Parts: sequence; C-alpha cells; structure tokens
Amino acid sequence: MEKRGLKYRRGRLGEALREEIETIVEGELADPRIGLASVSSVRLADDGRSAQVWIFVDGDDEEADRSMDGLEAAKDYIRHELVERLRLRRAPELYFRLDRSDREKARVEELLARAKKRSKARTALQGKEKE
Repeated sequence: MEKRGLKYRRGRLGEALREEIETIVEGELADPRIGLASVSSVRLADDGRSAQVWIFVDGDDEEADRSMDGLEAAKDYIRHELVERLRLRRAPELYFRLDRSDREKARVEELLARAKKRSKARTALQGKEKE
C-alpha cells in the first residue's frame, strides 16, 4: 500500500510538470514543426523516473505527426529546463503521447446518436404494428 504523502507529492509534481512543459511548448520552442500544441495531462510513473506527457495538437494527423517529431527533438531541452525551473535533482524521462480524446469523444457521441435514432425508429415501427 502506497503512503498518502508520496501519492500527494507525485500528484503535485505531475501538475507542476504539466504547467512548465506547457509554458515551454507554447512559448519557448522555436521549432517550426510544432504547431498549435498544448499539454493536456502528465502521468508520472510510481517511481518518478518517467512521465507520459499527453499532447493535444489542433490540426490533422500530418500536422500532429510533425508536432510530435518536433517535441521528440526538443525532449532534452525540455528536461534540462524542468531541472532548472523546478529545482529537481533529475527530471523524469519524458514520453510524448498524442491525445486524441476529442476525436474519440465525438465518435462515441455519434454512435450514441445513431443508437438513439434506431431505438426511436423501432419504437415507432412497433407502435404501428400494434394498431
């Protein structure tokens, strides 16, 4: 069982990492490959040695791929800046992941709307058969 204090510290550190990485990505990286990208969340590993950084990129898949390539190229710079700004002994290894939750959400909503429409059609059809 994990100690509550460690869990709380990891949560605070994850949020601090998210804020700093977002500041760096949105304002300081001059890589032309990186488009409109924002950090949606950071998930820190239990041991604190690695972190998954979920990036939301506004645009199509090609633009998202270019942005992710640019972020991979800037990974060492971002880690160095995190050590300086957050006064960490060692920054976690960063793994950038593309956040496509908006597309998944739209797809689920579309499927639910279809199911609702079919359900109404079946109900109307069954009502006509009873008459």
